[in-house]
Amino acid sequence: MRKALRWLLAFTVLIGTLSTAGAATAAEPEATGTTDIKEQLLSIPGMSLIEEKPYTGYRFFVLNYTQPVDHRNPSKGTFQQRITVLHKDVSRPTVFYTSGYNVSTTPSRREPAQIVDGNQISMEYRFFTPSRPAPADWTKLDIWQAASDQHRIFKALKKIYDRNWISTGGSKGGMTATYYERFYPKDMDGVVAYVAPNDVVNDEDSAYDRFFAGVGTKECRDRLNAVQREALVRREPLEKKYAAYAAENNYTFRTVGSLDKAYEAVVLDYVWGFWQYNQLENCGDDTLIPPDAKNATDDQIWASIDTVGGFASYTDQGLEPYTPYYYQAATQLGAPTIHFPHIERKYIRYGYQPPRNFVPSDIPTRFQPWAMRDVDTWVKHNARHMLFVYGQNDPWGAEPFRLGKGAQDSYVLTAPGANHGARVAGLVEDEKALATARILEWAGVASTSVQENPSTAKPLAKFDARLDERGVERTLRP
Repeated sequence: MRKALRWLLAFTVLIGTLSTAGAATAAEPEATGTTDIKEQLLSIPGMSLIEEKPYTGYRFFVLNYTQPVDHRNPSKGTFQQRITVLHKDVSRPTVFYTSGYNVSTTPSRREPAQIVDGNQISMEYRFFTPSRPAPADWTKLDIWQAASDQHRIFKALKKIYDRNWISTGGSKGGMTATYYERFYPKDMDGVVAYVAPNDVVNDEDSAYDRFFAGVGTKECRDRLNAVQREALVRREPLEKKYAAYAAENNYTFRTVGSLDKAYEAVVLDYVWGFWQYNQLENCGDDTLIPPDAKNATDDQIWASIDTVGGFASYTDQGLEPYTPYYYQAATQLGAPTIHFPHIERKYIRYGYQPPRNFVPSDIPTRFQPWAMRDVDTWVKHNARHMLFVYGQNDPWGAEPFRLGKGAQDSYVLTAPGANHGARVAGLVEDEKALATARILEWAGVASTSVQENPSTAKPLAKFDARLDERGVERTLRP
C-alpha cells in the first residue's frame, strides 16, 4: 500500500475573457437579471455565508452547505460542508474543483478555469475539518458518499450556473473527479483529472519499483539513494537529533507507535518525495542533495531529508490533519509499497508501512479491494470527455488510468520531465493544443476557428499572478 508520500499539488491556472463566439467580455461580477449573485446563492436551501472576499473582476464567497452524513439515509443527520465560489458570470461555464482535502479560502483558479474563462466552485472533501460530522462515523467516508456530496452541490448550483460544467482536481483531487464521473456520469460535460493514481490491485506494486529504477538519470538516482541509505546507517545520532527536535516542538508519536518508526518512514519517503515535487536539475543542488553522502555531516544529511520529506510528517501533529486520507487509503484507495535494493536489509526495520499505521487505533478499517477495480473497469469501458494528465517523472503516475475500447473522446497524456505538478501547459505543443481544444469544446466555448483547427486552441484567460501562479504545493500527502 502507500502511506507516506504526501504533497498534493496545486496547479498553475490562468483565466481570461472570451465569449463563446470568441469576442472579449468584461469581467463583470454581476449575475444576469436583477437578483445579486450573493442573494441567489443564499436562496439555495442549506446554503449559508461564511465570508465574502473581494477580488477584481470576480466575487469570491466562502460558504457552508448542509449535507447528509449518509446520502443513503438522509434522516441520519447532517454536517456543514465548506465550498467556495469564484464567481465571474452566470453566462460562463463552471469548473468544479476539489483537491480531495481541505478547501482553500483564498481566491485562486485551477487550469481548466483559466482555459475556459469561467466560474469555479471548490469543495472541501468530507471529513477534512471543519467539514466533518460530529460525532464522526468513519464508515460514511467513502468514494460514493463523497461523489454524492458533489452531486448535490452540482444540482443546487446548476440552477444558477446553467452553462456547461467541467470537473477537475489534482492527485487525490484527480481521483475524486474520476470517481464522481463514475458514479454520476450525467452531471459533468467533461473531466480533467491531473496526476491521478490508480492503484487497481493493492498488493501488486512492481510498477513503482520499475519507475524508480529508471527515472531521471543514473547519476541522480545514485546520489539520492546514497543520502537515503546514509540516513539509515546513521540512525542512532540522527534519531537523537530527531528526539530533541520533537521535544522542542512538543511532537508525539502515539499513532505511528514510536519515534523510531516515524524516523524510518520519513527516510524511506525521501527518494519518492524528491521526484514528486522536484525537477531533475534540482538533483545537482549541493545544498539540497549532498554530493558525497558518506562524507557529509550529520547536519547535511538531516537537512536534506527534512527539506525533501519533513520530519514532522509522521508525528501525531503531522498526521492528524490527514487522517481522512489515510483512512481512505486503508479502506478503498490502496497505497503503494516499494522496495529499496540499494539499502542492506539490516538497516530497514519496518519497510514501507501501510496506511493503517497512520490511522489512530480507535478508528477501525477494513480494506475493500473491489472499489478501485470497479472504477478502473468503468473508466476503461465508459470514459467520455475525460482527460488524464500525468508527469513523466512523477512516481504517482507509475499506475495511471488507462482507456479501453469503450472510451469516447477521452485521452491520457504525459508532460515530459514534469513532476506531480504536471498540467496541460507542460504538454508537448500538439498535445497541449489538443487538450486545450477538447476542454474548450466540452465547456461549450470553443470558437469556430478552434473547432475547424484545434491546433490554434489557447486558454481564454490572461495570466493573473495572484490567482494563477502555483507550483507543486507541499500539503503533506499524495
